[in-house]
Amino acid sequence: MLNESIKMALDGMVSNKLRTFLTLLGIIIGVGAVIAMVSLGFGVKENIKDNISKLGSNLLMVSAGGRTASGARLAAGEGARLTFEDMQAIEKQVDGISGISASVNTSYQLVAGNQNWTSRVEGTTPSNFYIQNYELDDGRLFTERDMNSRARVCVIGKTVADNLFPGDDPVGQIMRIKKAPFQVIGVLKSKGSSGMGMDQDDIVIIPLTTAQNRMMGITHVQRITVQAENENVINDVQAEVEQVLRTRHKIKEGDYDDFTISNMAAIMDTMMETANSITLLLGCIAAISLLVGGIGIMNIMLVSVTERTREIGIRKALGATYNNILLQFLIEAMVIGVVGGFVGVALGVGASYGISHFAGWNTVISWWAIVIAVVFSVGIGLFFGIYPARKAALLDPIDALRYE
Repeated sequence: MLNESIKMALDGMVSNKLRTFLTLLGIIIGVGAVIAMVSLGFGVKENIKDNISKLGSNLLMVSAGGRTASGARLAAGEGARLTFEDMQAIEKQVDGISGISASVNTSYQLVAGNQNWTSRVEGTTPSNFYIQNYELDDGRLFTERDMNSRARVCVIGKTVADNLFPGDDPVGQIMRIKKAPFQVIGVLKSKGSSGMGMDQDDIVIIPLTTAQNRMMGITHVQRITVQAENENVINDVQAEVEQVLRTRHKIKEGDYDDFTISNMAAIMDTMMETANSITLLLGCIAAISLLVGGIGIMNIMLVSVTERTREIGIRKALGATYNNILLQFLIEAMVIGVVGGFVGVALGVGASYGISHFAGWNTVISWWAIVIAVVFSVGIGLFFGIYPARKAALLDPIDALRYE
């Protein structure tokens, strides 16, 4: 009976091609939309992860500026200053740290030959290259020896290299920063733009002491970056860093901090929650198409029952039971759901690749989303096929045979 019902369902679909196509279209579009939208949502999550990981993993960013005694928040960088000695104290007293650096930055005009470019100049310690996941493309990175001698050397990003030294090898050449000559000793591999849209390759990195003493005339640092050993200890590290800085800055119990600590792990968790909400929203919107497709199945099955009333009467007169008729029409509805589901998967996967290729948006195809969409499409066919199938099974054979 099962094989015969499936064969009859397929024969009925083939004999009414246009009606079948229009019925399938709702399911195909629904399944395809769910897969494409969920893939787009997962692509957003991957972009967020990649952009934050480019900034470094398990990081704490410590900057000057907290709240005054009155509770008013200071602007970033204002209030008590962070110092290189603060960084050394954190490195010495806090457990669970795998790396630490201090930095200052500002924008300067850069000149090389007849080319000029304005870029962000960052003065930092050698450890910052490893904390921020910078990779060297050519040349070398500066060392502690360059720091101690306040050497006029710099490492530049790809954007700076392309604009100041088009077609040339920058390593070993001289460029001027604020009219002061610096030797380019290295070029960094491209990191692309950050999650905030900033070009991470548009940067010049010089030794911290050179920036403080030769360029900016300051003794403080603008930011201390602390890298925890792993995500399990980052909150403990943050608490210890806060305690060390409160002690050094002589902040009394109950007073506000004069510094701010940003936890990159917490920021990533918050952004992941937002991305998950977006993915769920996209999936729910697309699932509405599946619901509309299910209504189309019910509609077409009701029409089919009406058209085949006499056929149903003949079957019941020949001995077909309630369950036989019910099963026949349920299988027809499920076949529509199965066929529409698999064609919809092909459409959804193709749409995901198309969005990635033509729009340039990252998409990640999820297998569980495909499985759920197909199961849901079959369930839709079954659910919306119950009423028409039951209506057919309950037909009185005498009335059905009399129907014209």
